[in-house]
Amino acid sequence: MKLKKSSVTFLVALPLLLLAACGNSNSSSSNGVNKGNLADKQVVNWTETSELPSIDPSIATDQISFDAMNNVGEGLYRLGKDNKILPGVATKTKESKDGKTYTFTLRKNAKWSNGDKVTAKDFVYSWRRINNPKTGSQYAYLYSGIKNADKIQAGKKPVNSLGIKADGDYKLTVTLEKAIPYFKLLMGFPSFFPQDQKVVEKYGDKYATQSKYQVYNGPFTLQGWTGMNNKWTLVKNKSYWDKKHVYLSKINDQVVKDSQTGLNLFQGKQVDQTVLTGTQVANMKSNKAFFLGREARNSYLEYNYKNIKAFRNVDVRKAMSLAINRKQLVNNVLADGSTAPKGFVTDGLAKNPKTGEDFAKEASTGNGTNYDLTQAKKLWAKALKEEGKKSMTYTLMADDTESSKKTAEFLQTELEKLPGLKINVQTIPYKTRLARSAKGQFQLVITNWGADFSDPISDLGLFTSTNSFNNGKWSNKEYDKLIDKANNADANNTQKRWEDMVKAKKILMNDQGNAPLYNGVVPQLINTKVKGYVYNTAGVPWNWKGMYVSK
Repeated sequence: MKLKKSSVTFLVALPLLLLAACGNSNSSSSNGVNKGNLADKQVVNWTETSELPSIDPSIATDQISFDAMNNVGEGLYRLGKDNKILPGVATKTKESKDGKTYTFTLRKNAKWSNGDKVTAKDFVYSWRRINNPKTGSQYAYLYSGIKNADKIQAGKKPVNSLGIKADGDYKLTVTLEKAIPYFKLLMGFPSFFPQDQKVVEKYGDKYATQSKYQVYNGPFTLQGWTGMNNKWTLVKNKSYWDKKHVYLSKINDQVVKDSQTGLNLFQGKQVDQTVLTGTQVANMKSNKAFFLGREARNSYLEYNYKNIKAFRNVDVRKAMSLAINRKQLVNNVLADGSTAPKGFVTDGLAKNPKTGEDFAKEASTGNGTNYDLTQAKKLWAKALKEEGKKSMTYTLMADDTESSKKTAEFLQTELEKLPGLKINVQTIPYKTRLARSAKGQFQLVITNWGADFSDPISDLGLFTSTNSFNNGKWSNKEYDKLIDKANNADANNTQKRWEDMVKAKKILMNDQGNAPLYNGVVPQLINTKVKGYVYNTAGVPWNWKGMYVSK
């Protein structure tokens, strides 16, 4: 998720960042709603397809966690429709001419749900905690470019040398090592939210493991989450500085993994929103409640390059990818509006600032995502000979959600068309899959990645050799060099930076660093009386601050 504002003019300076930041909102006004249109009962019943893994800004890595934190927390900015920068804790931003220093003035009426003031020190503490190697934050890499962040994460500099300083309670200064094109977008992302040091230290290891061990500075507070259960509630935060524009009294959230169960609950008016899959999508497309949530999200097959010797053989990786008919997957198996990918950057994420051509199209070589079973079998036979084997058996790990199960079963069928290849499918809870993937405890895994902001680097940066989300540990020196150039030497040259990323993406696909499966969507039904929500394709999807129930 992302946003800009030097005073909001930064968006004009870097158009490629916004072109894909599509949003959806049915709020009637940016300043509020006609209270005469509000229903007497302001309660929404929402659903999730998986459990809530975390509410710790330093630890969370997934969409469900970020959705929750985006609505119970708040950073320097909030992101509105089309990722427009809206006021958060910061009321004023001053940017230096060289783009390396930002001074934020914070509002004096921002409070935590326990009554503590939200101050500049809370941001300093949170940012240092995330960058501290002892914390083990996978999202710390997003801080690269902030003064000393990389060296701190590598253990070469003390945490207190990070380029962030509190000047009293209400002034915050951030120093960068270089101008970062997407810096202001990051300021609306949960990994940059403040944390109350007193609360972190009070609860110690229990901090943020349950809703009662956390405090909140956003529109809502979280209640009833035990860290393991399938139901929780977002309750209007009476301490929130802009509570007059928060209309709901609460949002009841529950996990519903089976889409038919969800549909039954929706039709029985027990929930106000549910996700659809397969034939449900075609059947419900004409329903007034139908909402197609497009996402800058890749689903891809990740090889454990580090632990499985055979996966270091490019012929093995290419043969497996060539055996997958992605058009059949999206049209006949998922059948939910998902599309076949052109590579590991979603369609429509960003456009060439000079020509206007979509990045995914421009960087496509045909390699990495095309289907050719005959060629796949040839490469597979060659690979078996190279590896000195007659057969191979691997376990494919996936979430236990309905769509993931369907995808895993389809891949099993496709991959076993390669003579001598046996695939065992293992479906596990979402939270467990995330943990095992992070530890490299898999052979093959179906992974989902959503762009954190509307720029190809949010996808491509994932597969550098040292990135914490490169769970399979694929590595390519030329790829690393190109991403480094895009982030450093060419950071302020829009066209050269673009060319660096195009070249990098071609290397990733030509070497089959992963096997993209599909560009995801989230088709769903949302009660037509529920309005005012904001949905963005890149970054954290849901902003429920202004959501309400109409009469």
